[in-house]
Amino acid sequence: MNKKIVCFALAMVFALSTAGIGFAAKLSCTVDSVDGDKVTMTCEKADKLAPGNKVKVSTPKKGAIEGC
Repeated sequence: MNKKIVCFALAMVFALSTAGIGFAAKLSCTVDSVDGDKVTMTCEKADKLAPGNKVKVSTPKKGAIEGC
């Protein structure tokens, strides 16, 4: 009985922690200009952002190299 309670509690902690990761906001942005170390972007749903938020930006992936 005690093992079942511990297993259930661990499963709930795991489920809640993975669900929190899934709620991260993803925005679709277009780079308008680059001036030194400043970048100006136009984003859809930009109202989710606030000044001072840290944002992770990824560059477009290169195409696959096709071989024989």
